[in-house]
Amino acid sequence: MLGYFLRRTFESVLLMLGVLVLVFFMVRLTGDPVSLIIPMDAPPAQREAFREALGLNEPLLVQFTSYLVGAVQGDLGTSLRRRGEANLDIILARLPATIQLALAALAFATIIAIPLGLAGGMRPGSAIDTIARGVGLAGQTIPSFWLGMLLIVLFAVTLRWLPSFGRDGFASIILPAIALGFAGMGQLVRLTRSAVLDVRRSDYVRTAHAKGLRPERVSLKHVLPNVAIPIVSVLGIQFTYLLGGSVYIEVVFAWPGLGSLLEGSVRDADFPLVQAITIFISLFAISIHLLTDLVYGLLDPRLRHA
Repeated sequence: MLGYFLRRTFESVLLMLGVLVLVFFMVRLTGDPVSLIIPMDAPPAQREAFREALGLNEPLLVQFTSYLVGAVQGDLGTSLRRRGEANLDIILARLPATIQLALAALAFATIIAIPLGLAGGMRPGSAIDTIARGVGLAGQTIPSFWLGMLLIVLFAVTLRWLPSFGRDGFASIILPAIALGFAGMGQLVRLTRSAVLDVRRSDYVRTAHAKGLRPERVSLKHVLPNVAIPIVSVLGIQFTYLLGGSVYIEVVFAWPGLGSLLEGSVRDADFPLVQAITIFISLFAISIHLLTDLVYGLLDPRLRHA
């Protein structure tokens, strides 16, 4: 297990280094940051002073070395639009809201998708299977931002049951969690159903039925543990998607998380903060993938010995 852990950790470190390189050069391909922030009619001396303050007058290799050393040490720079406030402090202040929303969306998707996919896979062609396939199709085709606006119109404007924006108590997270988790729920329903359809034909499942065990017991004790491996892998991927893909939902519902912070930073041309948010989300995603791989190895010993 130690060798498996070290190998996956080394691969994650290499991947993070690749992300740092990619982010550094992609941000600079968007154009001259000074021209995006300083007015075009500003005096040349002011533009040069601003360029020097950002370190953009240094050779590209020197800029990259400083950037890489700072990132490894946890220094993600300072914001241009927030009076020099540390980017890491800004991100950490918004992070709890994004994690809360992502966990709520993941819980919504899991609680509905796994039982529905399990029931549909155990009874193919039944009414519950038709519902499962319909939910899976809807989750894969309905855009999350459109669903979010539809939920606001129905439950906030028309029925006035739930708030339409902000982060204030349990009620305020219901609509954005549903809108954000609906796509993941559709994917998880289809995956669970497909995995159950494969497992239910196995010899040990037929033996369990032959022993006279109730279908519910067969599903929970014999089928579900054997479809847990693909489900765990998808849950890890879904969580990283929910963290990084919540920009539209946070903007639609005015949720004060990293997504809305990123959108505002792009709009304000605050490229150091955009760069810092991208790096932070990437690090978080890679860490979740590493944790998922470790859980994967614990669930299936064959992977550890491969």
